[in-house]
Amino acid sequence: MLIRTGTWKALAADAGKIRHAVFVVEQRVPPEIERDSHDAVCVHVVAYNDDGKAVGTGRLLPDGHIGRMAVLPAWRRKGIGARMLQALIGQARDRGFPEVVLSAQAHAQAFYERHGFVAEGPAYLEAGLQHVRMRQRLS
Repeated sequence: MLIRTGTWKALAADAGKIRHAVFVVEQRVPPEIERDSHDAVCVHVVAYNDDGKAVGTGRLLPDGHIGRMAVLPAWRRKGIGARMLQALIGQARDRGFPEVVLSAQAHAQAFYERHGFVAEGPAYLEAGLQHVRMRQRLS
């Protein structure tokens, strides 16, 4: 397993395919909501399996928000999400962010809690899916 970190320009082909498969096809998020102008200014990660196939992705926004975490269905529950999340948290630490924040899909809340995130406030709808805001202090 390899986790690459880079710009949208460098990783868009692989990250975009994964995000489309997970968010647009699987979860039925409208493509105009899934893609946004933030991609150009984010730090992105892409996870590659041992055969070099892109199987997961995520991003860190310039304000310390982690988002667009996605792993292809056949590769879930294999530690890929955890490795990508740690890479994004590491990028946030390297940038001196005091905390990271994310909008977790409700079904993934326990995953983020296992990695030190704490839920804040009630669940809410985003792109037609239940989400909860979560935070992790880094300093």
